[in-house]
This record gives sequence, structure tokens and C-alpha cells, in this order.
Amino acid sequence: MANLKEIRNRIASVGSTMQITSAMKMVSAAKLKKAQDAITAMRPYSEKLTELLQNLSATLDSDSGSTYSEQREVNKVLVVAITSNRGLAGAFNTNVIKASQALKNETYAGKQVDFITLGKKGNDILKKSGNVITFNSEIFDELTYDNVAEIADTLMTSFAEGKYDKIILTYNHFKNAATQEVMREQFLPILPRQNDDVANTGTTQNYIFEPSKEEIVEGLIPKSLKTQLFKALRDSVASEHGARMTAMHKATDNATELRDALKLQYNKARQAAITNEILEIVGGAEALAG
Repeated sequence: MANLKEIRNRIASVGSTMQITSAMKMVSAAKLKKAQDAITAMRPYSEKLTELLQNLSATLDSDSGSTYSEQREVNKVLVVAITSNRGLAGAFNTNVIKASQALKNETYAGKQVDFITLGKKGNDILKKSGNVITFNSEIFDELTYDNVAEIADTLMTSFAEGKYDKIILTYNHFKNAATQEVMREQFLPILPRQNDDVANTGTTQNYIFEPSKEEIVEGLIPKSLKTQLFKALRDSVASEHGARMTAMHKATDNATELRDALKLQYNKARQAAITNEILEIVGGAEALAG
């Protein structure tokens, strides 16, 4: 059994760790509220914009379709992996990294698959494959639409110039503080709307477009794609804070249990030491008396 000094040191160490994890939990909880409000407010706009774009695109002739809707044979794939710059968030980063690697090793095995990593943790692992072409961690220091738009422009240019046949986003979708879902979301080419009853019935043809439908679509596409990437990044930020808050909550609970177990061990060791001392005293007294 460990001596009393060692147990006291361990109790003090666990107590310090528990204070740190508890503080990190409270910080993440405060940041989560702001990030959650931001993504909750943005989702309806993003989803409606995407729906509008898909409705309009579905009614265009194939010859007048956008470059960003062009379906090609997939030989070159670009995966945009969105992680965080910091750890201590449970499986938050690991899940995105695994999903990104699965795209390269399973879904598109035998194809050229490159990565753009947004976040330090994803880059640390994925760069070992030698396929990371761009790394950006500063985007999270000031996450604004304008800063994200620059990255989206780069992605759109790469697709339009034929450097890649498909671009996929991998990130954590925020559901609640305790639940994040890993998403593999196609960024380009733009997917046609599924089960588009409006397009099938041709109802949209009754609308008058000013300027032309083609011009409206061409104007909406860049805005929609930039908004899609911005939403994914905001989703990831909210998920990160939720995952870290949950992880630190569990870590604090585990530290509390360990501290209580160590205190019990300390009390037992102390009691045993006192009992031994009493026995030694009694034994000594009996020896003297004899």
C-alpha cells in the first residue's frame, strides 16, 4: 500500500486537475451559448437559399446549366476537413479525421484524393498522408462571412478549372450539447434536388424572372456556396464547444470519483498506521512489564 505522503500528493494532484476541467467546462458552456445562437439563426436562411437554388437549377436546360452543376467522372477529389485548433474535446476531431481518411481509403480508393484542412488538429494527422495541399487555422480566430468567402472562392475556382471533379466537406453537425453528427457533405458539383415535385410539375414556369432565370441562378450559386461553407464552419464551432463541455464534465466527474477513492484509501492507510503504532506501544509495554 502506498504511504500516506504519496496518497496526499495524488489527492492534491487530482484536485488541481478537477479545478482545471471544471473551469474549462464553464468556459465552453459560455462559448457554446453564443455559437449555438449563431448556427440556429443561420440554418433557416441557408436551407431556404439552397432550396431556392435547387428549384431554379432543376428548371434550367442542360445546355444552360451552371459550371458548378456539371457532373463529371470522378477521378480527382478534394476533401475539406473541418476540425479545431485545440483538443480536449473527446472524439470531436478524431471522428472528422476518420471520416476524411475513409473517403480516401474506401469511398474513393484508387482515385486522387487531396485534403484542405481547416483546423490544426486535423492537419496534424492528415498531413502525414502527404496529401494536404492547404492548411488554415487562422480562420477560427475571426470567423466572418468575408473570410470564409475567400476560401469558398478558392474551392469554386479549383472546380471550375477542372482541378477536381468533386469537393466534399467533412465536419461535425451540431445537434445539441451532447450530440454531434459527422457530416460528409458534397460541396461541388451542386446536387440536384431530390423528389422535386415542383420541377416535375413545371409549376415554377409560371413565375416571371427578372433578370433571366439563368442570371439569377449564376448570381445565387456563389452566394449559396459561400453560405454553405460558412454554415459548416459555424456548425463545427458550436459542436466543438458542446463536445468540449461534455468531455470536461465527464472528466470532472471522473476526477471527483478518483479523489473520493483516494481519500478513502488515505483514511484506511492512516487508520492502519495508527493501529500499528498502538500495537507497538502495547507490545512494548507488555515486554517491559514482563
